[in-house]
Amino acid sequence: MSQGKNVQRTLCIIAVGSALFWSGLGYAMDASDAPEVITMDSLENHYDPVEFNHLEHTEMAACTDCHHHTLGIPPTNESCVKCHENSPEADVLSCGDCHLTDRFGIEALATLDDPQLYHRGTPGLKGAYHLNCVGCHQEVGGPIGCEDCHTMKDAGKKMFKAGKYAPVSKGEKGGH
Repeated sequence: MSQGKNVQRTLCIIAVGSALFWSGLGYAMDASDAPEVITMDSLENHYDPVEFNHLEHTEMAACTDCHHHTLGIPPTNESCVKCHENSPEADVLSCGDCHLTDRFGIEALATLDDPQLYHRGTPGLKGAYHLNCVGCHQEVGGPIGCEDCHTMKDAGKKMFKAGKYAPVSKGEKGGH
């Protein structure tokens, strides 16, 4: 087994164990408070929205697997602990509250020179989804193909040079 999978499995065990331990401590929010289905449409310019079955996922994973330290449970990531070791439970748990939709937009890039800002390495929203979701899906045999979860729109195909916008190789030009 690869080192990455060992680390991921260990983190999963820690998260589940933590969830079982902390679940009885009276946090205001738990899985029953969340919506059953969440429409993820922040990338709708390039993809059709994803209807994420949140209820189904709460049966397979601990809340902290996705919602990191927003539940008032101390984070384990050393970069987060610097400031969030004693952070209270968050009022809002949306992924987009911490992970920017436009990670490389003017506002986000302007913060890169701020030595006091530790969130410089936080992945954007799309990156966070892919880092968290695809890794877990690989472990459990869930869907991992791009269009297994969402359909790319024509604008996305144009941007990513896919479909009818894909480069044509010399052998495909059908010349003389």
